[in-house]
Amino acid sequence: MTRIGLVAATAAGRRHARTLAAAWPHAHLVEADTAADALRAAFTGHDAVVAFLATGAVVRILAPLLGDKRTDPAVVVVDEAARHAVALLGGHAGGANALAADVGALLDARPVVTTATDAADLPGLDTLGWPVEGAVAAVTRALLDGEPVRLVADAAWPLPALPPHVRADAPADAHRLLVTDRLVPLDGRTAVLRPPSLVVGVGGSRGVPAGQVRDLLDRVLAAAGLSPASVRCLASADIKADEAGIRATADALGVPLVTHPAADLAAVDVPHPSEVVRAAVGTPSVAEAAALLGEPGRRPDAALVAPKTASAMATVAVARHAPRGRLAIVGLGPGAADLRTPRALAELRRAAVVVGLDQYVDQVRDVLRPGTRILASGLGAEEERARAAVAEAAAGHAVALVGSGDAGVYAMASPALEHADDRIDVVGVPGVTAALAASALLGAPLGHDHAYLSLSDLHTPWEVIERRVAAAAEGDFVALLYNPRSRARDWQLAAALKTFAAHRPPDTPVGVVRNASRPGERVHLATLATLDAAVVDMYSVVVVGSSRTRLVAGRMVTPRGYRWRA
Repeated sequence: MTRIGLVAATAAGRRHARTLAAAWPHAHLVEADTAADALRAAFTGHDAVVAFLATGAVVRILAPLLGDKRTDPAVVVVDEAARHAVALLGGHAGGANALAADVGALLDARPVVTTATDAADLPGLDTLGWPVEGAVAAVTRALLDGEPVRLVADAAWPLPALPPHVRADAPADAHRLLVTDRLVPLDGRTAVLRPPSLVVGVGGSRGVPAGQVRDLLDRVLAAAGLSPASVRCLASADIKADEAGIRATADALGVPLVTHPAADLAAVDVPHPSEVVRAAVGTPSVAEAAALLGEPGRRPDAALVAPKTASAMATVAVARHAPRGRLAIVGLGPGAADLRTPRALAELRRAAVVVGLDQYVDQVRDVLRPGTRILASGLGAEEERARAAVAEAAAGHAVALVGSGDAGVYAMASPALEHADDRIDVVGVPGVTAALAASALLGAPLGHDHAYLSLSDLHTPWEVIERRVAAAAEGDFVALLYNPRSRARDWQLAAALKTFAAHRPPDTPVGVVRNASRPGERVHLATLATLDAAVVDMYSVVVVGSSRTRLVAGRMVTPRGYRWRA
């Protein structure tokens, strides 16, 4: 967890610092004889600093301590009135830009971010989650200035949207952005992104020293012309999971160590099997087989790029794994922008392709990065959208498939995941459902057990829906009715309410919320006996109370029924 040092010199600054400390258990006020001493102590002893001081004073005090932006802590400066949170040092590498936004959210201050790529709404090369080296500043300037940048990638890695002037057919003399695991000559016009493409298989004798493992690994990578920055994990046999030298090597590289049962390794076809190894650990190969298998649970699509090489106590092999596309299934919430989750926004900005219903895509166009490719279609094309999103991810792209509410509730996650096999990475991003938004507007109708039901018989026979409605009614569940009524389906709601009325008193509360959190929002309260179905349409959610639901001060409330209250 990031340790945040808070520094203040005045009563107002200390008050603001206490607000942050109360919200963040990992933040605390740093005390010293002077504010300058406190700032120096916070800078040298923490991962990030929030200073309630003048910007100039912070610059003068910290100037002698500055080292490298990749290792210095992030520094955010907040003015006396907490109007602005300035990301002063470590914008991307240290996380100061994100910290300024977090501070701003807690103190109602405006984040001030001067990093050029953020200001221009471009993805910074050091924000893509991969190591980057070479002429990063020069290529970034070309990105900002709109100059052509030649994109050269070994494979189709799922990068975020890049501006149109970053393209594979840019002039040969343009700045270059390489995406490769290979060692390449660096010049003043080339930046290199290191994708996580390499898995290093490791075997070793019991007690193998970490130094020997690392020396052999470095020699094998160098001989194959491969960058250690592209190593995504070390892999070995389960029997080596507690081998200190192998685990320490993984820790030093900052990558996980994954292990496989001997039987799984034995099933891998390798070029250099060994009966000696089989006799010792139950598989004819550890290093080569583990390198080819990669992480458990992922379908391997790999090729050896460095066959096994042995030292006195260690064996190393390297496999290159093909990139996997990325499909983020994103719930946008019920409609209001402030009910979208931060994770949903982050996934939308990470995507190069966004797929969704046209009206939902229109809600988020303003947050998409320039260059994002949009595949929007109208009502009734759900299956086509699901297949398109999976196909784009399978082609190696970073894709966001959007839906309203939560994408897994009567939305796009289910049809998409029917087609998404284990060749792509899938990320689910939950969203606030229409039912939850409606419940909040009605009061607390979901205080006890409840059931979601869709009354649409377009894809589900009414006989099936009828049985489910009857089960919810007999079980005394609060019922949330989606797709309750349309011009073409105007009798199903009345039929469902009749079923509930057979099991509940006529004064059971029923709530109708139309356009929850959207323009035209409307809340209507009635009972099973008095509800007029004409107030309900496809933009509505109907909430039918249980036998215990009641109206309290004009709000629907279903008691939780805690035993201790009795």
